[in-house]
Amino acid sequence: MPDAIMYQEETFVVLMPGAAEEFLTPEELLERLEGLLRDRQDDLPRDLQRFSTVGEQAQHLRDTACDLELSPGESMQWYVVRLEK
Repeated sequence: MPDAIMYQEETFVVLMPGAAEEFLTPEELLERLEGLLRDRQDDLPRDLQRFSTVGEQAQHLRDTACDLELSPGESMQWYVVRLEK
């Protein structure tokens, strides 16, 4: 079976309220999510509460979602993109 290209995550575009779009590697996005989640351990989304470490929470979020509510009405969003050379 050929390697499914849709599962090759090389770059994410990240959209933050009031900021220009940013292109991040999977590792950079993971670091960004960890930083945000570190400050929100008392107010985690329900699906992240079952994970014991911030790293596990961030990885689950990166791999299964495409947004994180930062405050009411404002969310961070991320999407996989392929950049052609």
